[in-house]
Amino acid sequence: MKLTLTPQKPRNPLATLARQRRAGSHQPSGKAQRQQQRRSLQREMHFAAPDRHSP
Repeated sequence: MKLTLTPQKPRNPLATLARQRRAGSHQPSGKAQRQQQRRSLQREMHFAAPDRHSP
């Protein structure tokens, strides 16, 4: 039994170069911004609120 392999389809070299050159965003994503805002709000509420555990 003889095993034959078909050659792969040739790739576009310019497409791979463009994909490697592609950079990400230079600002935080929307999710990261929301998380940061939520953390800062929680921090402000924690330090601004009176101590509720003391009598």
